[in-house]
Amino acid sequence: MTTVLGIESSCDETAAAVVQHDGVVLSDVVRSQIAAHAPFGGVVPELAARDHLRAIVPVVLQALGEAGLRLAEIDAIAVTHRPGLIGALLVGVQAAKGLAWASNRPLVGVDHLVGHLLSPFLQRAGVVSELPVFPFVGLLVSGGHSAIYRCEGPEAEQMHELGATRDDAVGEAFDKVSKLLGLGYPGGPVIDRLARVGVPGRSFSLTAPMAQRDSLELSFSGLKSAVARKVADQPPESDEAVADVCATFQRVVVDTLVTKTIRAARRENIPNVVIAGGVACNSELRRSMAAACEQRGLRLFLPAPRTCTDNAAMIAYAGAVKFRLGQTSGFDLAPLTHTELPRVTRKGRGPRKP
Repeated sequence: MTTVLGIESSCDETAAAVVQHDGVVLSDVVRSQIAAHAPFGGVVPELAARDHLRAIVPVVLQALGEAGLRLAEIDAIAVTHRPGLIGALLVGVQAAKGLAWASNRPLVGVDHLVGHLLSPFLQRAGVVSELPVFPFVGLLVSGGHSAIYRCEGPEAEQMHELGATRDDAVGEAFDKVSKLLGLGYPGGPVIDRLARVGVPGRSFSLTAPMAQRDSLELSFSGLKSAVARKVADQPPESDEAVADVCATFQRVVVDTLVTKTIRAARRENIPNVVIAGGVACNSELRRSMAAACEQRGLRLFLPAPRTCTDNAAMIAYAGAVKFRLGQTSGFDLAPLTHTELPRVTRKGRGPRKP
């Protein structure tokens, strides 16, 4: 049984985990920085990097301890090296290099997005879930990424973007709407909670973005701006009104994501659908996607909420896949801000080429 230590530090979570190649999670430690960044309404890169420096060694030691293993008993060390905040990535990459050198273990660089798309294969104690089947259409939605992929296998070369956001990621839009409503950071959980007691469309309506019949592209910047204009014109003066704004915004976002994902699955003639990334924790998205897939005879694979947010278990598993295929990295492994998955959606406004 191949056992891999994974390290994740691409944004504002310092994480380490030990995972077997079959996806069984032996330990999974995540140290969040939410409290440090909340006063600023978003992640401050310099603060994130400094906090990773303080936390990386204790987090790795805790992960090994909870797994009941010594570093010498680990077969390989996997680390997120792209994409993400360059300073934050650098901390994790350098720590992984040091551990690999000291233990004479192979080093495996992992793409953060590949880790998310493979996260539903993780098997956690006490959580029974059906494992995905390739090929599948993967909706990856988080604070920094929003895209739909055709995944034909576990390797990066087998993952193909079908459509992505032209501007803001959906998680970023949640954070910005939360900030303009004075609800704090991160915005996703609080908007999800308030939306449950709000009524979509009662106070105002919003137009679905990028609603063209055949498009798989996404856009959330304009939707966020539309909420800002409506709130400026008619500020919500009660808790009920704020909840209505949250419910209206979330309903449009969820309907857009569900419509585009189902469209992709039908266009690609793929019966399997996966949702991954932090926004996959959203209760309305999970419920609406499940209903849409059931109605159309599609199989939906939903990771546990803990698996959706940034974690090192998904990095360890993705690293185990690469390691068993003989794909290891040298000590020249460098942090990079862009993903290795080819992008087909162009950023910005304007017409697209045929």
